[in-house]
Amino acid sequence: MRTPANAERVQRFMKQLGSAVRGEGRVYLTGGASALLVGWRDSTMDIDLHPDPEALGFFEALPGIKEALDINIELAAPFHFVPVLPEWKERSVHIARHGKLDFFHFDFYSQALSKLERGHERDFRDVTQMAARHLILSARLMELFDRIVPQLIRYPSLDPASLTRKIKTFVEAHP
Repeated sequence: MRTPANAERVQRFMKQLGSAVRGEGRVYLTGGASALLVGWRDSTMDIDLHPDPEALGFFEALPGIKEALDINIELAAPFHFVPVLPEWKERSVHIARHGKLDFFHFDFYSQALSKLERGHERDFRDVTQMAARHLILSARLMELFDRIVPQLIRYPSLDPASLTRKIKTFVEAHP
């Protein structure tokens, strides 16, 4: 088992990855990595990320950095759990540029919907922190969710009625 990551280790990861790649690219951080960098969590088990576009040398660099920093790296994005939201890239927040890589927080609305779908206690706390820090607005969350409802059929493990209830419950609790 690897050591949980903190904000400083995520920063080191970004710097090392930016130095290691040989081409331009973008990396979108999500989940615990975003929570650490924004400041509402102290640790996370994994650095969840999504390259888009993938920089030359991206995948070749990951194993060495993972070992050097003793961290877990997971390829994960909100659209693995819920349909992709329109304009997610435009809403993704720039974190830093290291070498030839730009790092972003994956769109917080996408993160919120995927966390509400998963429904763990920590996920609800994360989404509450996003709202408290004005990274998401409840009305906009509901509006974006309504736009992807027709695509929920493409996610057979999702229960659309249950997800809708979770989102409405959150929105009502965080107007």
